Amino acid sequence: MQILDGKKVSEDIKNEIAAQVQEMKNNGEKVPHLAAIIVGNDGASLTYVGSKVKACERVGFESTLIKMPSTTSETELLKKIQELNQDDNIDGFIVQLPLPDQIDTQEVLMAIDPSKDVDGFHPENFGKMALDMSTFIPATPFGILELLERYNVETKGKHTVVIGRSHIVGRPMSILMGRKGFPGNSTVTLTHSHTKNINQITSQADIIITALGVPNYLKAEMIKDDAVIIDVGITRVQDETSEKGYVITGDVDFENVSKKASYITPVPGGVGPMTIAMLLKNTLLAREQKRCK
Repeated sequence: MQILDGKKVSEDIKNEIAAQVQEMKNNGEKVPHLAAIIVGNDGASLTYVGSKVKACERVGFESTLIKMPSTTSETELLKKIQELNQDDNIDGFIVQLPLPDQIDTQEVLMAIDPSKDVDGFHPENFGKMALDMSTFIPATPFGILELLERYNVETKGKHTVVIGRSHIVGRPMSILMGRKGFPGNSTVTLTHSHTKNINQITSQADIIITALGVPNYLKAEMIKDDAVIIDVGITRVQDETSEKGYVITGDVDFENVSKKASYITPVPGGVGPMTIAMLLKNTLLAREQKRCK
């Protein structure tokens, strides 16, 4: 069994990006600039956005963090998005999800200029991805592809089972794993809450990508020997024996599943760090696209 070490690979990617940014500086070029909007005080979101800002500093990007109160109206947020769309200094930006109930997430994602949508959530970018056209791939699926590629995990002709159909991970992952090329060319089954006999399906899978958010959902008896396991789940589970009072747990019963798997991502330290690294990669791509115009 080999660990797919997202922490290590994400550091490699950041080093590669930092070298490219240094080259831009040496040539007197503008460095990439990533902005993030966060609405409200959700603890997990604040931590995540803070990590993104630190990652920007680490690779030499400029970054802007815009904090808006939880009482922000949809109109106010859309106005701020319009400002960033028109700001030539900003190459890419994200709106941290989830948003407060008074704001329609779809309206917000639609308002972002597709050429600055480094999260890859705009329908135009999603459509291009589905058609195998060059575009921003959502950061988490992009990170999974990068892990599979760098560890040279065979995907061609394999049966990939995706658990969860969210627009952020499950749906794009099912499209990407079935596309031509590497990683891809696999036969994909997309499963969800209404799927019957899921154990039967997962037990036939060569590759399982789970993004449910249900701690320890995938058990050893649900997989076959030497399956490749990608765990996108990340949940805080109460644990009085832990210093923080909780532990971070994935969708996979790691202790038992790892004994049967050929490759597996740990939680934490697997897919999570890759997401931020690929957001940086998309921002660099956005900068390069502007430079080519």
